[in-house]
This record gives sequence, structure tokens and C-alpha cells, in this order.
Amino acid sequence: MSSIGKSTFASDSNSEKPKGVEADSLPGPIKPIGAPYVSSGLTIGDPHSKTAKGQTSVSSGLTKPIGKNLNGTIIHTTKTGVSSGVRGKAAVSSGVKGKAIVSDVGEVMAFKDVKFGPNQGELRFRLIHFWEARNVLTKVIIGLEMLLIDQEETVIQGFIPAGRIETYLPHMEAGGIYRLNSFYGSKNKTLYRVADPSVTITFSSTSVLSDLEDSLVCIPEDRFRFRGYEEFDAACDLKGDLYDYVGHIKLVNGQVLSDSIVIDDAEIASSRRVLLHVQTHDGPVMKLYLWDKAAFDFSGKIKASGGTARVILVTTLNPKRFGGALTLSTMTSSRVFLDSDVQATRDYLTWLNSNLAVANRVDADVVTKTETVTIGELFSFMKQEAAKVAWFECIATIGDVAHGSAWYYIGCGVCHTKATKGPTTLMCKKCGKSDIVGVAQYLARISVYDNDDHASFVLLGDAGHELTGKKASELVESYFEANEDVGDDHLVPVPQALIDSIGQTHKFIVKVSNHNLTGKTQSLTVTKVLTPEVLELEGNLVGNVILPDAHEPLQKGVAEDGPSTRFEESDGQGVKRTADNVEAEDPKRAKCG
Repeated sequence: MSSIGKSTFASDSNSEKPKGVEADSLPGPIKPIGAPYVSSGLTIGDPHSKTAKGQTSVSSGLTKPIGKNLNGTIIHTTKTGVSSGVRGKAAVSSGVKGKAIVSDVGEVMAFKDVKFGPNQGELRFRLIHFWEARNVLTKVIIGLEMLLIDQEETVIQGFIPAGRIETYLPHMEAGGIYRLNSFYGSKNKTLYRVADPSVTITFSSTSVLSDLEDSLVCIPEDRFRFRGYEEFDAACDLKGDLYDYVGHIKLVNGQVLSDSIVIDDAEIASSRRVLLHVQTHDGPVMKLYLWDKAAFDFSGKIKASGGTARVILVTTLNPKRFGGALTLSTMTSSRVFLDSDVQATRDYLTWLNSNLAVANRVDADVVTKTETVTIGELFSFMKQEAAKVAWFECIATIGDVAHGSAWYYIGCGVCHTKATKGPTTLMCKKCGKSDIVGVAQYLARISVYDNDDHASFVLLGDAGHELTGKKASELVESYFEANEDVGDDHLVPVPQALIDSIGQTHKFIVKVSNHNLTGKTQSLTVTKVLTPEVLELEGNLVGNVILPDAHEPLQKGVAEDGPSTRFEESDGQGVKRTADNVEAEDPKRAKCG
């Protein structure tokens, strides 16, 4: 985005900031549509004449009003410049050609002096960061949130209503220094605050934003609000202020940092997150989930460092607890810095290099252990408004196996994606092949219970093999060999191997999918089964089998992937997706291509 240059800009709307709506959005800047063009020069004179006595000439071209300045003057755009009628004491200095100088600006104010209601003074600040604010339910954009800092190092939150975004956004740049004349002091929100002051600076219908040039004022580049484990723990699940974190990275998606670390952007696009295990000094290790834009920012920075970056600073984090463990999760307002990006990371890197023994004290195997939850906690989690896709461990006893419906599907022998039936062969959409070998994969529904609740689980892929000790393809072929008179479209009954699992207690790795969160199904997908003998031996979730989500109607063998959404997931990094889509189609007998 281009800088504001030497121009002034005024809003053309009169809406106020909606109350009771929190910031929540998809990442990425807002693209202005039809925003008025403003040149880098401003001349002042009579808008109805080509020249004004004693003033600079007005550029030729059609004019278009874009709003009012501080004194109520209409500002016009032209093809090559901006012209304005003169009111009050606004004038162009004869010694500075083409620059916007407002002499009647009122008192220059500090952020600490901003009051609720209309303010007619002038603010001078640096724009640290800005992001979209959307209604949490409708996702409709309500405005642009900003983080501003003044000469006294006070950080305050700013807000531009949606109707005025196109006026200001094309001329705003993170890190730029501006002055704002005439604004409104709104009450800061109580949930997910990113700054301490109780007031928010809201751009009003009379606001004028301009570049602050040739100023002797020294404004800091940034200011952070760091918190440690104990402070995040105390603020956990309170939806209060969002604080910043700095520490060193232990793991990235289960991988130890090295120059050979692999971060797949395609996987980030699919899961929309990167999971880090982080630690501040010698404190406890925490899980840090980077979502959406923050995940991609981290990926780009870690790759640029050759996988050697060790220190991370993330702003405005939301602390939440899952399965008893404290986790941190990025928000739309979050920013990511590594090693030498800012002074705070450089200072921490210096400490880290002097305390390597302390930094390496925690065993990586310990922090990869997933949290165990009850069935009741799973359902409670699914009801949370902010809940998104996540993996959990759950110990339960099998009460029954569903009969009368398909318990397997035919997938690609390479990637396990649901095979598509062609004219004479089976095809795989993911591999792009029109002639594949089809292999039966588990898709069986079981009823489970614990001490207090019961649920429906769906055994998917290798999870059924881990439970029965036999592959689905073996059981299907055995049935057809024993029943040669049945056709390929015959529904194979539930095998005895699955029925024999009734009454057994296991630890299930289950995925809360997008279909569970949208209410399409209450059935939870099982991606791994641990037998009682290895419950105490296996401390972490491993494997690289990519699995599809499971959802209704299971009677037709459906298990389609749904788009993941932003959330503080449990440790599911070992469960990767191997199927792009498992379509609604009755399973057929595997066919060799």
C-alpha cells in the first residue's frame, strides 16, 4: 500500500463503532474498491475558479468530493491533484509548495489526554499494526482495528468504521507516522483487548488524517506487553486482554529445529495452523498455535532463516486450557517475530546463547504427549462458540458395533482417497490417475461409553486395523472368497473381528471435525487406537497417515473433508490427511486397474 504522501484525507461517512461486537476475521488486508484517488500534492483555493488570488494554481480535471476537513471544508479530488475551498485559518505556507499545512489544528494531545466523546485536538502517532474486525456470527466486516503509539510510548487502540475504510486504507502503512485532527473517543471493548487504555480512538465524520513530515518528535516503533506462564495461566479462558509472548522454540509440528526442518505450506493451507512447543527461560513448556496469516508468516520467516531461528515473539495471544494443559493461540491481531527482527527477540537470543544448558533441559518427547479427555469433555468442547478442528485422546469401552450399514469404503491404494468409479476402471482425484488399484479401508461406526457418558465413534482407515488386528481389505476379500455367488455390489456384513471388540477398553485418538462443530453429525472420527497394553508405554501420537473426516450419512459410506477453521487444536500433528475427499457412494468390491 502506498504512503499517504503529503495529502490530507477526510472521512465521508457518519457511522459510529458498533457496540458489543468483537474483532474476528479472516486474514489479509482489505482491498479498497472505488477508493478516491488522491495525489501527493494539495493546493488550496476556490474550488469554482481555476486560480485564487495569492494561491497556487489548481490542477485541471474533474473534481469529486471525498469528505470534509477539520473546518468543514469540502475536499475534492482531481485527475492530478486535490483542491479545497478555504474556510477558517487553513492556508498553504508560501514557502512550502504543494504541501498540506493546517495552521488551525488545535492543541496537540497525548494519548493519555484523550477523553470520551468528540475531541478537537491533534494526535501525532505511529501506526504499529492494523487488521479487520468482523462480526463473530455473521462475519460481516464492521471496521478496521489499529494499534497506535505516541511519543510518550503509550499504546492505544484505534478504529475506523467500515463505511470509512476505503477513504483511509489506501493511504495507511504499518510503521508510518501520522497526525489525526478531530476524532471521537469511544469506550474500549472489554473482551480481547490489545491495549491498556479504556478509550479507543475512532475516526469520525470530521476526522482528517495526514502525513507527519519533518517532525522533531521521536516516536518508538513498537511496545510489547509481555506475560509469562503464570500470568497466562491466571488469565486462561477469561477472554480478557491479549498479551504478548517471547521465548524459544522447542518443536515445530513435532519436529526439532534444524536446517533440515520441513514445513509444508500446502499442509498449512489445509490445516490453517502451525503448532509450536515454546518455553520462556526455564519455565514450563507450552503449546503455541499459529493460525492462518500468523502460520504463513512464521513459515516464511523460518524458511528464510534456513531453519536455524530459535527465538519467537508473538503478539496478542489468547490463553486457553484443553485437557488440563495451558495453550496459547494467535488472533487476527497477532504478529510474529523471530531472532533478530526486533530488539526484544535480539535480547532474548543473547540470553539463550548464554544459557543453552537451561534452554535444552526439557526432553522433546515429554512435550509431545497429547491430552486425555472424557467423552463429556469432548461434547462440552464441541459446544464452545470458538471451538474449531482439534484432536484429543479419549479412553472408552466399546458397547456395540453398528450393523446394516457400510463398514468400509474403497480407496486409492496409494493415498487412501475415496476412489471414483470410471467407465471400466477406478480413478483417484487426488493422484490424478484414471486407472488405480482399489483397496478396502475401514469406515465402521462403534458405540462407546465411559463412566458418565456414551458416544458414537467412526473407525477410519488404519484405526480399524489397530483394533481388530486385520486390514479391511483382508476381511472383504475373505468374505467374497467364501461367498463367490454374490455380486460386487453386495453389502458385506460386519465381520466377526469387529464384533469381538465389544467390551474392550481402549484409548482412542479422536478428531473433532468441522462437521461436528456445524452440527452435521455428533459422530467423532477415530484416527488411531491404542491397546491397553501400550497405554502406559506410548507417550506421544506418531504416524503420518493422512485421513479424511467422517460425517453423515455413514450408511452411504460418506467421509468428506471439510475446511479446517481457526482454533487452538490439541496435539494432532501426527495425524495428517491422506484423502482429499471420500464421496457419498456405496462401497464396492475392490477392483484392480
